[in-house]
Amino acid sequence: MKQLASLFAPLFLLGCAPSVITEPPVPFENTYTAENTYQKEVKQFPHIEIASLDTPDGVRVERDLTYVQYGRRALQLDLHRPEAGSFRPAVVLVHGGGWRSGYRENLTPLANALAERGFVVANISYRLAPEARFPAAIHDVKAAIRWLREHAEAYGVNPDQIAVGGTSAGGQIASLTGITAGDPYFDPQQAHSPVSSDVQAILNIDGLSDFTSEEARHYEDDPSKNPSSAGSWFGGRYAEQTELWHKGSPIYYVHADMPPILFLNSARERFGVGRDEMIAKMEPLGIRYHVQRFDNTPHTFWLFDPWLQPTADEVSAFLRGIWGGTGTTSE
Repeated sequence: MKQLASLFAPLFLLGCAPSVITEPPVPFENTYTAENTYQKEVKQFPHIEIASLDTPDGVRVERDLTYVQYGRRALQLDLHRPEAGSFRPAVVLVHGGGWRSGYRENLTPLANALAERGFVVANISYRLAPEARFPAAIHDVKAAIRWLREHAEAYGVNPDQIAVGGTSAGGQIASLTGITAGDPYFDPQQAHSPVSSDVQAILNIDGLSDFTSEEARHYEDDPSKNPSSAGSWFGGRYAEQTELWHKGSPIYYVHADMPPILFLNSARERFGVGRDEMIAKMEPLGIRYHVQRFDNTPHTFWLFDPWLQPTADEVSAFLRGIWGGTGTTSE
C-alpha cells in the first residue's frame, strides 16, 4: 500500500476532470455507516434516532469538490455553509471508522448543524488504511485545510479562523493534524505550496490522544484481532511498529504554540485515553482547552438524536469563545 501512495504526486484542483478516478485504486470492505451503527446501539439506547441528512433552510451545500489529487486519484469534500454572510470561520471535519472504514456522509448532519450556527464546514473524505497507511491521512487533512484557505475568498471563509475536528479515529487524526503544524513528516506538501495548512483550533470528539499507553494498547493492540484497526493503519502491532505508534499519538507533540483544543467525549472512557495526560502537559504552557463529557452515551453519539444538536452547540460555544462572533459581513 505504501508503494501505491508514493506513486502519486499531489495536485491541487477545484474541479474534477472526466478522467479522474474518485474511488480507491484498491477495493475494500467499508461497512461503517450510521445505519449499521444504529442497529448495534439501539438495543442499549432505544430512544435514539439517526440524525437527518436533509439540508436545513439557510444552508447551502456544494458536493464532490476535489481538494487534492494524487495522479488520477481524487479526494473530495462537501462544503456546507450559511446562505447569508461572508468572512465566516470554518471547520474541516474528519469522519471516523477505525482508520480503515467510514464515509464523510456520516458527518453530514453535524456539518449541517454547524453551518446553521454560522460556520463554513468542509466535510472530507481521506485515504483509509487499506489504500494508504499512516501518515497518509494526515497529509490529506492538511491538504484539505490548505485547499479551504486557498479558496477562502470564493467560499466566504475567514482564513485566520479555521478549525480541524473529527470523530473517533477522525478526532485522533484531527488532533495530530492540528498539533503538528510545520512538521514536514506530516505535511510534505508544504514544500510546494505558499498556502499554510495551520489551524487555529482543534476539535477532538472521542478520539484517542495516546496509542502507546497500556490502556490504549489493551484495545488497539488486541492479539485476537488480526490486524486490529490501529495495527492496520500503522502496518503492524505495537511491538513491530513501535515508532509509528508513538508518531501517531498527539500527546507527544504538545508545545507552547499549539492551537486551543476541545475534548468532547462519550461515556466510553476508552476513547478518551491520553486526554488527561495530554492536558497535564498543556496546562503549564497555558494552552487553552475545554473538556465536555456526555453522560450515558454510546461512543458514536454524534450520529444520533438527541445528541447531534448538543454536539454542535458545544463545538460552536468553544469556537465562539476563542474567536467571538461568526461573521457579520453581508453578501
